[in-house]
Amino acid sequence: MLTPLDIENKKFAKQIMNGYNVEEVDDFLDELTKDYEKLYREVSESKNKLEDMEENISKYKNIESTLQNTLVMAQNAADEVRDVAKKQAEQIVNEAQAEAKKAVEDLEQELMIKRKEAEDLQKQFDVYKAKMESLLISQLELLKEANKD
Repeated sequence: MLTPLDIENKKFAKQIMNGYNVEEVDDFLDELTKDYEKLYREVSESKNKLEDMEENISKYKNIESTLQNTLVMAQNAADEVRDVAKKQAEQIVNEAQAEAKKAVEDLEQELMIKRKEAEDLQKQFDVYKAKMESLLISQLELLKEANKD
């Protein structure tokens, strides 16, 4: 690719007969040099911008990759936390069920003791009642004999 300096320094062989007007050629070359220099500068700037953009794209792709990895790690951590919480919940439920079962067993045992105590009291009452009945009958017999005399 020609540079603006190449165009500016370009020299043409001059012909005396049927040659081009040197001033017109020089003016045209000057104008062409200006336009070409402007386009050359724009292309150069565009290349620099393109390089910057490609560098930025590379950075953004790197950031995207990092974010994707972070999201995957966060998802894995969330799954792990959920699994641990689920296991803890199951353990708490199991412990609560075991405690409830023990409490029921304890209450059933206490109920059996209370029933036995009630039965013992009922037996004692029956014995006391029988003794009282016997005492009353014997007292009644004594009264009857005392009345006969």
